[in-house]
Amino acid sequence: MKKIGFAITSSYCTIDKILPQLIILKEVGFDVIPIVSEGVINNNTRFGNGNDFKEKIEQITGHKIVSSIIEAEQFGPKIKLDLLVVAPATGNFIAKLANGITDTTVTMATKATLRNGSPIVIGISTNDGLGLNGKNIMNLLNTKNIYFIPFGQNNYETKPNSLIAHYDLLYQTIEEALKQKQIQPVLKEYNKVKVK
Repeated sequence: MKKIGFAITSSYCTIDKILPQLIILKEVGFDVIPIVSEGVINNNTRFGNGNDFKEKIEQITGHKIVSSIIEAEQFGPKIKLDLLVVAPATGNFIAKLANGITDTTVTMATKATLRNGSPIVIGISTNDGLGLNGKNIMNLLNTKNIYFIPFGQNNYETKPNSLIAHYDLLYQTIEEALKQKQIQPVLKEYNKVKVK
């Protein structure tokens, strides 16, 4: 049974999209270790209650959530993950990873997993993917052992710089990443766009 980490950052509006993916990963036989940014379980927003997220995630995975830098460091020397998913991955996380900053639970888990040479699968969810964070995304697309769930613009009229992953392609992305391949196409539109 492959052991994968599933790290969730604070894109609160997207967390409900990834919960069904956790169920799928458990059903296909992965041992899923949940990892969260501190804000996911400590904050209550209009998108949900941190405690509710915590209960749902732990119930689905059957594991206690890893929610501190000290706990996440174990994925380097003590516990080797076969793969780590970071989804949703905020622009803040993307910028930190691209620039080697390790100051959160999720960045530590990612650094520790990369140190072991295991693949990282990123499911992007950011309002500035085609803005300030564009260079960071391009940097990570060219980084060894980092793979992206296909993504696109989900609301180009009101949020023209926003990018979000096609979370329904997570399992296929994992299958390819375990073979050290990037699923293609990486850029995938959400809806057919009518040109005016």
